[in-house]
Amino acid sequence: MAATVQPPQSVTWQVHIDRSMWIGGVRGLMLQALHPIAMRGVWQNSNFQEDPIGRLQRTADFVGVVTWGTRDEADRLGRRVRDIHRSLRIKDPDTGRMHRVDDPELLLWVHCAEVSSYLEVARRCGLRLTDRQADRYLAEQRRSATYVGLHEEDVPGSLAEMEAFFAEMRPQLQVTPEARSTVRFLLWPKLPEEMRWLSAGKPMYVPFGALCYYSLPAWARRMYGVLPEIPQPAVTAALRSFRLAMNTLPEKVHDLSFQQGTKDMLEAARQRLAAEGYDLGKGLQGLRDPRRWPDPAAA
Repeated sequence: MAATVQPPQSVTWQVHIDRSMWIGGVRGLMLQALHPIAMRGVWQNSNFQEDPIGRLQRTADFVGVVTWGTRDEADRLGRRVRDIHRSLRIKDPDTGRMHRVDDPELLLWVHCAEVSSYLEVARRCGLRLTDRQADRYLAEQRRSATYVGLHEEDVPGSLAEMEAFFAEMRPQLQVTPEARSTVRFLLWPKLPEEMRWLSAGKPMYVPFGALCYYSLPAWARRMYGVLPEIPQPAVTAALRSFRLAMNTLPEKVHDLSFQQGTKDMLEAARQRLAAEGYDLGKGLQGLRDPRRWPDPAAA
């Protein structure tokens, strides 16, 4: 078994190595923004207004480490994240009440909005996963939730549990001015410094951002009402086309989207997996194929 947090044999590997994750990540931010306290926490404690893509990129980096990093790397990152969250507070302007950023209820909402988005978008984009595999993915993500301070037993670990969680949460959700602004930022974001080379293609981001919005659940789109509705079969077709196009990008090109620390971590993962007998001839994506795993009989 590989020393990565989530080995190639996991469903997490199948989902997180997929390029549909970029849509899932933005969709997750849009969904997270519907929780008024969680959204105000982002608004009051980060530079999200100036750098929404940077926020997405940092989330991608976190997901990368707790997927492909070593246990030690994930533990160190988790401690750092928990230490930061422990010191931050959120002021609710409606009540004047102060909330902790590391409130388990807020952490759970952020986690569920994120991982459910990764899973639902990947499946809709064409990644073939059975319901049993989807349940296994959510169960595996319970471990990821511990890095931000949650307890595994408190986190939905199946499709049914996740559906029940969202049904329970919906009465608490609302479109605050911050949430509406967040969606507009994500439809036309400011690129971080290391991604300025993409500026020439920035107009192409508008259909990408719209695709993220249209991938939201119908109830979330009704709440926002930011864009006019279009037929969902057309959205599904566009999602599948996006995934097909993105999955053709060489890994070296795709890795340019990550911060340097994450690039280094991914390269270390490749070297570690190769040393353990995995065939990296087609990169990390190629390890979806069990034929590229080490032969257990040879161990």
